[in-house]
Amino acid sequence: MRSMRFHGPFSLGSTLALPLVAALAVLPGAVSPVRAQGPARAATEGAAPVSQPHASSESTKSQTVAANPADKAATPEQRTLTAKAIDKVKQVAKSASDIFNRVPCLPPKGGAGTTGSLPHVAAKLAAGEPVVIIAFGSSSTVGYGTSAPEFTYPNRLAAQLHRQYPTADITVINRGQGGEDAPEMMKRLQTSVIDMHPDLVIWQVGTNAVLRDLDPGETAKLVEEGVARIQAAGSDVVLVDPQYSPKVTERAESANKMVKLLSRIAALRHVGIFPRFDVMRDWHERQSIPIDEFVIADGLHMNDWGYACFAQLLGDDIIRSVGQIKLGVAVPSNVQTYRPM
Repeated sequence: MRSMRFHGPFSLGSTLALPLVAALAVLPGAVSPVRAQGPARAATEGAAPVSQPHASSESTKSQTVAANPADKAATPEQRTLTAKAIDKVKQVAKSASDIFNRVPCLPPKGGAGTTGSLPHVAAKLAAGEPVVIIAFGSSSTVGYGTSAPEFTYPNRLAAQLHRQYPTADITVINRGQGGEDAPEMMKRLQTSVIDMHPDLVIWQVGTNAVLRDLDPGETAKLVEEGVARIQAAGSDVVLVDPQYSPKVTERAESANKMVKLLSRIAALRHVGIFPRFDVMRDWHERQSIPIDEFVIADGLHMNDWGYACFAQLLGDDIIRSVGQIKLGVAVPSNVQTYRPM
């Protein structure tokens, strides 16, 4: 089992969705949850993109519902219904934020492996300069399967980094687009990623290539070209390989080939890779977590718990990697790789 590993300088159920939809349906001005995937897109990783707020230090705070003048004329029964809906939203949010109390987010068995560094991110943090991280990818990045926008992995990661570096100006920008893979992503790489001048790009790629039976070799060439362009612009890079879920594993040969190719690119370009496929397989095969406790009913996308644990493990390794080179200071003893939220 591979744990989080890095090469070179960075060698490193959707059960909440239904009550949230019901609650938000009666709330004027409330944030819409991620939409359910339509049957026409079931063969790819994601439906039409859903707008996500940019993560910030406020990403885990409750959102204020805008006042609606019509509420003044609402009947007592309507006001009671609205109050109950608000309570339901709060209950869902609390349930999702406390999700690891039900199923712990544990490191892959066998240890955390080696770590390296994120030179650009570390240099900015050391100098007290703003840090910009871009999450680039498809529907896993958009957050399809979460019960609310704040539970996407980019927003979870932003909250974790703000807890670790409370005085730092850290922005995590979600540049996910449902249904895409390397060919579509390369078309928007310049405008969605490079033009934002990020310090770190977390690139989730490869799942839709597997589902569409795209040539793995051609996908690898595009990803390698994209990584080279991101590096040339002065950004650190972490690749994220496909998820371990039924829709992907039923194409085992293609999935395994994609995982190996992305690992090879990481080694060749000296960038980090988060082995999501092996991490999720560890959840099921070695930690005995049923698939339906981290994958939603479509057999492809993660649920709140899956995204939360993914973000936690990724964030822990970023924190440790930055700590190893930030002004030559070692990682604080109280920062444990893959610690629970």
